[in-house]
Amino acid sequence: MSYSMLHHVSIVCSNLERSTAFYAEKLGMTQIPRPPFSVAGSWFSFGASQLHLIANPKGTFRKSSVIDTGDTHFALRVDDFEAVIRLLASKGFREDAAEDDPTRLLIKRDSVAKFPQAYFLDPDWNIVEINAAA
Repeated sequence: MSYSMLHHVSIVCSNLERSTAFYAEKLGMTQIPRPPFSVAGSWFSFGASQLHLIANPKGTFRKSSVIDTGDTHFALRVDDFEAVIRLLASKGFREDAAEDDPTRLLIKRDSVAKFPQAYFLDPDWNIVEINAAA
C-alpha cells in the first residue's frame, strides 16, 4: 500500500465560531466549502492538506493549558518560519507569556529535530506546531 500525503487533520472544538475565527484571523488560513454533514464544522486548506474543525462540546479535549510538545498536536510546515513568528506576535502570542497563558508561544529555533519549531494553543487547548522542516 502506498500513501501519498496527509489529506486532513480533524480536531474538535467547543465553540465553532470562536475556533473558526482563530484559524482564519490569527493564522490567516483559507476557509473552504464544507459538505452539509449532520454535525457543524469548518474546513480550511493549507497547501494540499486540510484542517477540519468539528463542533462537539462533548468531544475529547486536552485538560491542560500548558504546551506539552510530547502530547497530541498537529504540525504545519511553513516556507518562512520567522514571518509566521512575527504574524503570531502581531496577533498577541508571546514567548515571555507564563507557561499556562493561552498566548504563550514556545519557540525552539535549534530543536533536536534539526529545524525550527514553534508551539501554541488554539482556543480549546489543541497544540499547534509551526515548523520549517525540509
